Amino acid sequence: MTLSLTLDNRIAHLIVDRPDKRNAFTQSMWEQLPGRIDQAMINPDVRVMILRASQPGAFSAGADIAEFGAGAQDPHWRTKNQAAIRRAMETLARAPKPVIAQIEGDCIGGGCGLSLACDFRIAAPAARFGITPAKLGLVYSLHDTKLLVDLVGPAAAKRMLFTAQLIDADQALRIGLIDELADDAAAAAEALALQIAQVSSHSVRASKAMISRILHGQAEDDAETLAQFSDAFGGPDFAEGVAAFLAKRKAEF
Repeated sequence: MTLSLTLDNRIAHLIVDRPDKRNAFTQSMWEQLPGRIDQAMINPDVRVMILRASQPGAFSAGADIAEFGAGAQDPHWRTKNQAAIRRAMETLARAPKPVIAQIEGDCIGGGCGLSLACDFRIAAPAARFGITPAKLGLVYSLHDTKLLVDLVGPAAAKRMLFTAQLIDADQALRIGLIDELADDAAAAAEALALQIAQVSSHSVRASKAMISRILHGQAEDDAETLAQFSDAFGGPDFAEGVAAFLAKRKAEF
């Protein structure tokens, strides 16, 4: 199985397991990905998800170019492939629970796109990053380009897209493409996931949705956001948080 899902200590691990092909995504893998994500998101025991490779090395080299080249001249295949990639990226980007990308090697093309769709990117020193459609005469999607621009700004996004050059983890950290550079990326990703898993999942999910609204242009409260703020005071997490504070104990969310 090239995509698998495991659960440990309220943390889901979505694992890409195709190391012999540098975890390049086939059409089948793009089609499988939304279902794996949804499986984690609807599980009440899951608080946060880590997206990672099955073993240190390539995070993902992106789309399987051999398969891509074979199907490229078939309009039906192109339409099917575009729809599968778009659905996979949008499902990941819109996941209601936090997602951490654990990156320990090459993170290129569609693989880099997957990392952009996550909430956090934690990389090992050996990681390399690139978005390379210009090497193939292709065009990156608007959805994924927006994720890149939102993250690193237009100038850095242009440099990555216009040159199609790979950058190392230090440079990725400088431009904001990754959030943390750690010698042990797996341990760092797990530590962040545990921190998230220990606080109110209601607050985390609502905050993620609120930030998404802001990134999509909303600047003022509406009836829904005002209700979210107000209704939280009547929720069980607020009751537990206050009780724990008054009792000087750790809240059990």
